[in-house]
Parts: sequence; structure tokens; C-alpha cells
Amino acid sequence: MEKCVIVAIADNRAIGKSNALLWHIAEDMKYFRQTTTGSPVVMGWMTFQSIGGKPLPKRDNVVISIFPWPDKPEGVKEVSSLEEAYEYLSGKGQEPEKVFVMGGGETYRQALPTADKLYITHVHTVIEDADTFFPVIDPAIWKVESTTPVAVDPETGYGYEFTIYTRR
Repeated sequence: MEKCVIVAIADNRAIGKSNALLWHIAEDMKYFRQTTTGSPVVMGWMTFQSIGGKPLPKRDNVVISIFPWPDKPEGVKEVSSLEEAYEYLSGKGQEPEKVFVMGGGETYRQALPTADKLYITHVHTVIEDADTFFPVIDPAIWKVESTTPVAVDPETGYGYEFTIYTRR
């Protein structure tokens, strides 16, 4: 099972503020949907709440929560750690080819040391008042597998590119 991280980050590594995304870029949302559909997604409880508290369709949704969750929606597997999420997905009859960790900040920090690939949307802006940041992508550990040309989002005016990194 290939362990992947998927995230959109600003030039200063900002990824969120007040449990919300920093921008809405339609092409990034489309890329996320196309990349993760058919694969399990793992996220923290706060990230799950930020996407509306409903499971993403056509994906196994695994949510990390350290507190009891009595009103868990159908279609969500609750686990207490990232390691438990990986164990659960590995132990399900047929192991998935890929699993995508999709946030938030603490879950990304925990996932990075064992991740095989990073699917990063680099959004070319700096968000000074963000409160959540992605860890540094160390070039001694990660190499660029592919990247797209920079495009510009017509609504925000931000340039962005999709880059896939693989562990060296």
C-alpha cells in the first residue's frame, strides 16, 4: 500500500486558518477529486468537520479521533491514530493500492516520515495570517517526480502547479 499525502500549500507552507481552506481553486478541487477517488482517504477529526462532517463519496473515509464519537456518520471508520488507520486499511480483505492522507496539520506531520509520495498543489501566494502550516519538504528526502506548468486561477489570481514528489 503506497502511503500518499495530498495537500495544497502556499509559498510560506500555509495550509489553513480557523479550520478552513485558505482559497477555493476549482482546478485544485478537481485534481483532488480525480486523484483520490477510488482510494481510501485518512484525515483528522477537525478536517472531517471542515469538509462538512460527511464522508467523501467513492472513497473509504477513515477519521482519526482521540475522543469518543457517538454520532459518527455512516460510511466513516473511526480510528485513534494514523498507525491504526494504516493497519485497518491493510487488514481489509484486499489492501488498497494507495491511501491518501488529506489533513490536517498534525496528521500531515505524523504522516510525512512514512509517506511514499506527496501530491502537492503549490499555490503561489503568501498567507501571513494562516494558523496551520505544512512541514518543510526536504529535498534531501524528496525528489520531484513530475510537475505541471504554472496555471493561474481566474477567481483568485493565484498561480499554482501540481507537483508529485517521491521519497529518495
